[in-house]
Amino acid sequence: QVPLVESGGGSLQAGGSLRLSCAASGRGFVTYHMSWFRQAPGKAREGVAAIGSDGPTRYADSVKGRFTISKDNAKTTLYLQINALKPEDTAMYYCAADSRWYLRRSLGSEYNYWGQGTQVTVSS
Repeated sequence: QVPLVESGGGSLQAGGSLRLSCAASGRGFVTYHMSWFRQAPGKAREGVAAIGSDGPTRYADSVKGRFTISKDNAKTTLYLQINALKPEDTAMYYCAADSRWYLRRSLGSEYNYWGQGTQVTVSS
């Protein structure tokens, strides 16, 4: 098991910025490929950003240029910087992790380990 705990969500106005964090505990953080997903009410879960264990990143077209994924191996923490927030960014945001090689930079939902989520609400 890889416990993952998200934080940093909140209610903001459009145009603002936010940084989400995902703290991981246990060994092996440096071996994990990780990703951020979001799910809005009534919509399917969507992968928005992924980072391989060796650092390469991938973004959904809907968030390119506004979202930045990063990780700090020393702090065993994954981050998602969100700029220029839009009302359509309103969702529960989840982080996910997995060490299987084929999930490197994957935006698919096959990850084994998931956090409980943090809510982001953006008003216009």
